[in-house]
Amino acid sequence: MKKGILAVGVLAVAACTLTMYCRAVGCETRSEGENVPRSVSDRPVDAAAEGIRGRSLVVYFSVPETDGVDASSGASRILSDGKVMGNTQYAATVIGEATGSDLFEIKTVRTYPGSHKALIDAAKAEIDGGARPKLATHIGNLSDYDVVFVGFPNWWYDMPMPLYSFFDEYDFSGKTVIPFCTHGGSRFSGAIETIRELEPRAAVLDGYAIARDRVADSEDGILKWLERIGMKRPQEERNGR
Repeated sequence: MKKGILAVGVLAVAACTLTMYCRAVGCETRSEGENVPRSVSDRPVDAAAEGIRGRSLVVYFSVPETDGVDASSGASRILSDGKVMGNTQYAATVIGEATGSDLFEIKTVRTYPGSHKALIDAAKAEIDGGARPKLATHIGNLSDYDVVFVGFPNWWYDMPMPLYSFFDEYDFSGKTVIPFCTHGGSRFSGAIETIRELEPRAAVLDGYAIARDRVADSEDGILKWLERIGMKRPQEERNGR
């Protein structure tokens, strides 16, 4: 009897450990909620975003996996109009087109592994070591922008470490920063508060989180969110940027 109880206890611990691991690395197969904005602080998204105006930039970090599976199977990539894109890259493209924003991709000197297991192991090693990966791309005219969208995948309940390098490099004082992320169930985790700590003189909105198994169908939700926060631009305004 004691052996039976012990076996059940061991199985329960193992199941909890596996669930936590999957949430951390984005391999969770179920979706968590719809693609609608949720407040991660005490500030409503709409109220914080009221009156946003000015030239905008969409910054993103994205690493498309090369395992040969699509986003619904766990990889961080999607096929859009015949082009393979990272999940966050796809969301950034939708936001850029709808807002008439310029696009900027955060690239690192280091090349990240393409396979899922190697990528998440590399991400964990960087987080554990507090790494600040060297960036290969840089914004030469940040002063031209009033609003900056910043997109990234949630890696191990945190922003990827290249985002820390990015925020170390730039001062967003007086600008509006709008985060967005792709995730396997953990949404932003503590990333919003982290960005606010790193950029205390910027207005950092609560942002928008997209479950990785809903990326392919996320365009409508993204557009509704952009309209709700006053950032979706009329077609003629986008064409004249």
